[in-house]
Amino acid sequence: MTDGTWEPLPAARWEDAFLSGNGRHGAMVWGDPADDRVIVNHHSLVRPNGSERLGPPELAHRLGRVQDGLLAGEVTAAEEFGAGRPLVWVQPFHPAFQTRIRRDPGRHGAGTGYRRAVDFTTGEVSASYEAWRSRVFVSRADDVIVQHVTDPGLSADVWLDPLLPGAPARLAVGRSTVLTPDGARLALRVGYPDGSTAYAGVTVVRVDRGTVAVAGDGVRVEGARGLTLTTRVRRAPGPTDFSALWADLPGDEYAELLARHLPLHGGAYRRSSLTLRDAAGERELSGGELLARPRSPALLERLFAAGRYHLLSSSGVLPPRLTGLWTGDWDTAWSGAFTTNANLNLQVASAASAALPEVSEAHAALVYGQLEHWRDNARALFGARGIVAPSHTDGESGHTRHFQRAYPLHLWTAGADWLLQPLLEHAEVTTGAPDAGLTAALVEVALFYEDFLTREGPDGELAVVPSYSPENRPANASWGTVNATMDIAAARHALTTAAAHAADHPSAGRWRALAARLPRYLVNGDGALAEWAWPGLEETYDHRHLSHLYPVWPLDEINPYDAPREAAAAHRALELRGAENDSAHGHLHHALIAARLRDPARVAGALDAVLGGDFFHHSLMSAHYPSRNVYNADAAHTLPAAVIESLVQSAPGRLVLLPAVPASCPAGELRGVRTRFGARLDLSWSGSGATAVLRPDRDAHVDLRTGDGYALTDRPSGTTAEPHAGLPAAPLELTAGVDRVLTLEAR
Repeated sequence: MTDGTWEPLPAARWEDAFLSGNGRHGAMVWGDPADDRVIVNHHSLVRPNGSERLGPPELAHRLGRVQDGLLAGEVTAAEEFGAGRPLVWVQPFHPAFQTRIRRDPGRHGAGTGYRRAVDFTTGEVSASYEAWRSRVFVSRADDVIVQHVTDPGLSADVWLDPLLPGAPARLAVGRSTVLTPDGARLALRVGYPDGSTAYAGVTVVRVDRGTVAVAGDGVRVEGARGLTLTTRVRRAPGPTDFSALWADLPGDEYAELLARHLPLHGGAYRRSSLTLRDAAGERELSGGELLARPRSPALLERLFAAGRYHLLSSSGVLPPRLTGLWTGDWDTAWSGAFTTNANLNLQVASAASAALPEVSEAHAALVYGQLEHWRDNARALFGARGIVAPSHTDGESGHTRHFQRAYPLHLWTAGADWLLQPLLEHAEVTTGAPDAGLTAALVEVALFYEDFLTREGPDGELAVVPSYSPENRPANASWGTVNATMDIAAARHALTTAAAHAADHPSAGRWRALAARLPRYLVNGDGALAEWAWPGLEETYDHRHLSHLYPVWPLDEINPYDAPREAAAAHRALELRGAENDSAHGHLHHALIAARLRDPARVAGALDAVLGGDFFHHSLMSAHYPSRNVYNADAAHTLPAAVIESLVQSAPGRLVLLPAVPASCPAGELRGVRTRFGARLDLSWSGSGATAVLRPDRDAHVDLRTGDGYALTDRPSGTTAEPHAGLPAAPLELTAGVDRVLTLEAR
């Protein structure tokens, strides 16, 4: 089973529920014949906690004193910048309710012959036992959750249940039940304990034969052949009228609704795929059986497919949260927010290469929807023009409000460049250049640095101060310090990129000059790229974040081809990096960087740590920590990017084939990859060689490199060396609309 997964039992925990989503609504399907539950989620459901009314504090007037102190060697000087403020988390994400279809006692659930499954190509979750059948999907065409249940002589209670784990005790719940000629309309309005209206949900119940009567909190169905439930949620609807919510709910049959949805979902999902040759023997095993075989190629193949499916399903009006689009608990870790200093970018890392522009567009919606707040951050905190992104957002506010001594996230200035980088990659893949909106945002980042970079170190180079490397600190200093490598890389990239794409801007020359004055990266006494390019600051190696390797991935500023010495220092830094608390995102961030540095053993080790660490629920959604601790989408969504980077890497002028193939992928086929020079690529490889087919959408000149185990057999004339690291590349001239076939042989 390549494009789906299945289990022989219903979900025992909400974390194991199979998932469907359209980027706005999400559904978590338990698949229990006796008590069929579908947890309903919506991207907009965040609970007010007071943070929504807060802007960034006015601290700019104190910035100079902090800078003076840090430059003078006062290692704790930044701790007073924003000190005394209470820690305020963003509004927490929460579920809406669950639809329930509880059959009569005596019709108990699942025994031998039960099966539940999710089809990644359709987004449809199904379950069956004896004569009972349930099918659920979330429509991209009609923006509704649709469930169809069949069972001859079906008698059941149907209602909407808001009492999910962690729900506040004082939720105000209002209901409405209206019988219709073919079933009923169920409505639920929920108010938060503070008295504000939270959200409303409506479900239209259509019954095939049988009778329907109002009963308890919902309806009683007797003697039916089947039910169709169509559900929609809205945040903070009008005070009393439910009619507007269900007025435009589609009344079509299940098959008609599914038919409208399939081209939108299936067309996106099928654009890219991974097939591993050695997976065939175990491909039909259940997900649970595969998870017990962490070295199985079939597990890696299925998790690649599941990762793309879940990433697509959770991206629409917003990109994926820490939990994607799903949660079954009101008490969601880290507020179920968007953590932007690592997690979000890691989750969307495959969007451009794995042909999911829907994900890039969702990411753009989050970024562009918050630019005004980012301008407030720059002005209030740093007295600067331009934009500064926060480390956390709930999807509504982009204001920086997270103040904590151990995690001074308000000092992080690299965020805007970091968050715009996936959009720049999307532009390179699709059109080759940023559009007007992205260019304008790049200019705003450069304007911030033009105002912020005013201080110098003792050598006359610019100093980035205060500076912060998420979420680490020097061993001999506080968290807020000087010249974090990530901050230097972000400033240089922002200034040079804005100057390149807005060359006619009056400040373009100043941006180039500022970039030239930024400090060089520092190689420490261990031969490693230092996390802080400031004399005397000592490394803290055992940490889950790898922020200082931003120049390697995703920026590609440091790579083995153009900067081999710096790449060797970056590789040494990767060797010395610990895993700290075994966070999944740390392992896969490690894999992405190792792939860029052509280290297949480290890629394999990072993948093995995730696949063998019990990070995945039976839903194939992941956890943040080993032993399935804390429901979290980082591993699930990032894994496809790590696999792709190990097999194919591209830059606007370069293609690298098979740079870091892990041992778990000795042979296979990767189809539908998009490159940053505007070509689609299909790759097949084995121990004897490889074939790549390039289908360019625009003309391009590309330097080809291959992994250390491969050499190009059809070298262009004039190429005298094999195209691997440290040797001349094979030049490729690509013409739009003309396929190019490359053949590699194993060496």
